[in-house]
Amino acid sequence: HMAKEFGMDDYEFAVHETKTYEVIENVRNQKSELGILYLNDFNQKAIEKIFNDNELEFVELFQCGIYVFLWKGNPLAEKELIEFEDLKNYPCLSFEQGNNNSFYLAEEVFSTYEYKQIIKADDRATLLNLMVGLNGYTLCSGIICEDLNGDEYRAIPLNTDDKMRIGYIKKKKMPLSILGEKYIAELIRLKEKHLPA
Repeated sequence: HMAKEFGMDDYEFAVHETKTYEVIENVRNQKSELGILYLNDFNQKAIEKIFNDNELEFVELFQCGIYVFLWKGNPLAEKELIEFEDLKNYPCLSFEQGNNNSFYLAEEVFSTYEYKQIIKADDRATLLNLMVGLNGYTLCSGIICEDLNGDEYRAIPLNTDDKMRIGYIKKKKMPLSILGEKYIAELIRLKEKHLPA
């Protein structure tokens, strides 16, 4: 939506879908103005220490429950609520974190959970293919943009009290640019459109 808004003018945007540690590094080194991450009860203390050590601050945008993201052909896709027990016979799909593969930097919310089957990949397209080919799943915020993903995928609530705090990091004492503010406003708009209040 932002790119369309500026479509009549010259512009150069960069979007990096990358590992958690690289998100932090990109903002610390000012390769990126901001980075989108989540905190939860498990990773909060460790991640906040990394933020403080790197002169970064986390600004919470919203909290949400945890959802199971899967292909509409998965046998679990018609459930209204998914239990952990329901997931045991399906592979959990996760983003590979590379050399900084700490539990605290993991992309999946329950990084210390003993998954029976787990597959790590380093790009979104591969994860989506594995969802279809193997009936795999991943855990997420529940925000699915059908304009981009089509109607082939579902986000179904996981039966847990755990919450994700979705937000952005930026350099401390550095205000966001006008474009940064517009980007954050667009994220909030998408959250309001795709997640229940």
